[in-house]
Amino acid sequence: MAEPALGNPQNTIEILKKYNFTFQKKYGQNFLIDTHVLDKIIRAAEITKDDFVLEIGPGIGTMTQYLARAAGRVAAVEIDRALIPILEDTLSEYENVRIINEDVLKLDIRKLAEEENGGRPIKVVANLPYYITTPIIMGLFEKHVPLKSITVMVQKEVADRMQAVPGTKDYGALSLAVQYYARPYIAANVPPNCFIPRPKVGSAVICLNCYSEPPLQAEDEKLMFRIIRASFNQRRKTLANGLSNARDLAIPKELIIKSIEKLGKGADVRGETLTLEEFARLSNYIYDQQISTVLCFNEY
Repeated sequence: MAEPALGNPQNTIEILKKYNFTFQKKYGQNFLIDTHVLDKIIRAAEITKDDFVLEIGPGIGTMTQYLARAAGRVAAVEIDRALIPILEDTLSEYENVRIINEDVLKLDIRKLAEEENGGRPIKVVANLPYYITTPIIMGLFEKHVPLKSITVMVQKEVADRMQAVPGTKDYGALSLAVQYYARPYIAANVPPNCFIPRPKVGSAVICLNCYSEPPLQAEDEKLMFRIIRASFNQRRKTLANGLSNARDLAIPKELIIKSIEKLGKGADVRGETLTLEEFARLSNYIYDQQISTVLCFNEY
């Protein structure tokens, strides 16, 4: 007998009761109970039968059922061992789903993409626990997993930060990091009553369409992101002071001031006003000057 389609409160509650499931606060579990939102996620991710989809945190398999019907293949990675028997039950009729009981932060996703999709770009879909949203998304980018898109449910405030532009209160290191790797847009706002249990804050579905190559060239990506983080760690300070006070940069203040002048900016400029392209130019100039200094030193 086919399992009941999940996505409405009654069927979700029946499954939870059947397995006497207890929500684990440490995993930040909030299950979707709104079919309209589920449809929006599938549409936003533009899932087709040509796609291999990695789902992070499938819960009881609500969105996984939708993904399995739309995609070619799905790998659902769930950290909570107590949910595995439930997933095996709710997904039993779908032959194109692989359930993986792992911590996604420790999983070799590049290897998984190679095994399941021949190394071709994959799509990631997730209803992410709020406390671990940034580590998961940045982990996917920084490990250079082959990605077409990442479509995720996140805290509304985090979604706003991801697509923020220079000079706004939401603009920061996360905005720049995401926009270096992808083009973000919010596909839907989702109120707390669409989940069980209800979260205390609103959520949003954000779609990150990934670039095959970053839109600009940073000579040293790690240096650029260290500069970006340092410039936002002390938002009230000028860019020059923020960078010169950063412990992990150790860049002479004269070089910082000279580099800012090369951008055509004044000494009182703040990091929150710089675009991604300007941060790349700034880091490239600092990188070039540091390399030149090392080469000159080695000649003696």
